[in-house]
Amino acid sequence: MFMLHAALLWTINDFPAYGNLSGWSTKGKLACPSCNASTDSNWLKYGRKQCYMGHRRLLPAGHMWRTRKGLFNGKEDHRMPPNWVERHSLLTQLQMLGDVQFGKSCRKRKRTAEQLNWTKKSIFFKLPYWSMLRLRHNLDVMHIEKNISDSLLGTLMDIPGKTKDNINSRRDLENLGFRKELHLKSEGGRVTMPRALYTLHGDERNKFCEWLAGVKFPDGFASNVMHCVSVRDCKITGLKSHDHHVFLQRLLPIAVGGFLRSDIALALTELSSFFKELCARTLDVNRLSQLQLDFVTILCKLEMIFPPSFFDIMVHLAVHLPGEAILGGAVQYRWMYPFERYLGKFKLYVKNKVRPEGSIAEAYIHIECLTFCSMYLQDVEMKFNRADRNIDGGEDDCIDGFKVFNQRLRPLGIARNVQLQDKLRTSAIWYVLNNCIEIGPYLESTMTNVGSQTQILLIARINRSFQLGSSNVFKTNVRETHHGCPRICMR
Repeated sequence: MFMLHAALLWTINDFPAYGNLSGWSTKGKLACPSCNASTDSNWLKYGRKQCYMGHRRLLPAGHMWRTRKGLFNGKEDHRMPPNWVERHSLLTQLQMLGDVQFGKSCRKRKRTAEQLNWTKKSIFFKLPYWSMLRLRHNLDVMHIEKNISDSLLGTLMDIPGKTKDNINSRRDLENLGFRKELHLKSEGGRVTMPRALYTLHGDERNKFCEWLAGVKFPDGFASNVMHCVSVRDCKITGLKSHDHHVFLQRLLPIAVGGFLRSDIALALTELSSFFKELCARTLDVNRLSQLQLDFVTILCKLEMIFPPSFFDIMVHLAVHLPGEAILGGAVQYRWMYPFERYLGKFKLYVKNKVRPEGSIAEAYIHIECLTFCSMYLQDVEMKFNRADRNIDGGEDDCIDGFKVFNQRLRPLGIARNVQLQDKLRTSAIWYVLNNCIEIGPYLESTMTNVGSQTQILLIARINRSFQLGSSNVFKTNVRETHHGCPRICMR
C-alpha cells in the first residue's frame, strides 16, 4: 500500500475558458490577465469595442519611437513596462473581491475599482501550491495564431465582415485625431475611403487568389487550400485553424512580398518569423528573451501600419507568449490542437442528438472492445496493420534491370501526356543516371580520365557536362565497354 499524490501543473484552454477557470474576466478594458490592472486599452466610439495598443511602453527606455508622435497616436510615450503581478499582490486583489453570489440574478453585479476584472476566486486556489505557480493557465497559441491570421487575411483581401478596415474604423481614426491620410473624404455629398497601402485591390486580389489556389504541399503537410479559394469571386472562406497556422508561417511572407510596400511586407514577414520560431520543437531560453523584445518592435511597426480596430485582445496576447514559453517549454505540449482533434472525434460518435453524452460514452466503450478484439485477429486489415494512405508498395526485387527502376509506383490523379523540353529532359536523364548504383564504376572511370583537378571541380564538371546534353559520351562509353552484348547496351 502507498499513497499516490497528484499535482495540477497548469490548465490548457482557449481564451473564453481562461476566464472561467481563472476567475479573471477576459472582456472589457482590463481583458489581459497577464497585464492585470496595467492593461492599456482604448474605447473605439464608432467600432463599439476596445482596442489594445500602446506597446511603445514595452520598448527600452530612450528608444526613438517613444518620442515619435506622428507615427503613432500623436503623443509621446515615456511609461515604464508593467510589472509582473506577484503572489502577495494577487492574493490581496482576491481578498478585495469578497464573497461572490453564484447563479443568475435579476441585476448585473457592479464591480468596484478595487475588484478590477475579477469575477470570482477560482477553486484552484484551494490547492496549497496554486498561488505560488508562475504559470497557472496557458494562453492558447493555436487560437491566437488563428485569429491574427484571420484578421490579417480579411484586412489584406478586404473581405466584408472580416476586414478590420471599414468605415467605422476610419471614423475612429478621425475621432482619435491621427493618421490623417486615412480619414474619410467628402466629395460632393459623397463619402469615400482613401485607399490603404495594406489592402490589395483589383488585379492584385485576383493574382493573390490564383497564387494561393495553385500552392502545392507535401502529402499530410496541410489541407488542400484550393477548395477554400474562389478565384472568380476573389474570396477565401472555410480555412481551419491549421490552415491559418500554415498560411501565417509559410505562405504569408511569400505572398505579401510581391504586392505590398517593402516596409509593410517586412513587418508581416517578421510577424511570420516570430510565430515560426515560437512554434519550433526546440527552444532556446536566451533566444526567447530576445524574441519577446523583437515582438514588441513588430507590434510597434504594425501600429504604424494598421488602424486601431486591428488591435484586438488576441494581437496583444501574443506579446506574452515568449514569456510563457520560457516558463512552460515548447508550445506543442500546451496548445489546443490535440484536444480539439479529440473533441472532433467525439462528435462523430454522436448518433442520438437528444443524448449526446450517452452516445459518446457507449461508442467509446464499443471502440475499446473492438480495438482489444482486433489485436487477436489474423489476416484482417485493422488500424494496427493498415498501410499508409499513399504508400507505393516498396521495391520489387523480381524486375530484371537497374535498381532505380524497381520502385513501385501508384499514380495519383488523372493521367496526362506531357512533352518535356530538351533542357528538362536532359536534367531528368542526369537525375536518373546520378541515382543509379550500377553506373558508379563508369563515373569513377570518367573522373580518372579527366586530369589532375580537385574532386569538387570534377563533380561540378561532370554535372555540367551531363546537364548540357553531353550524356552521349556516357552512352558511347557503355557501348564500347560491353561491345557484343546488346542486352546491356539496350538498358
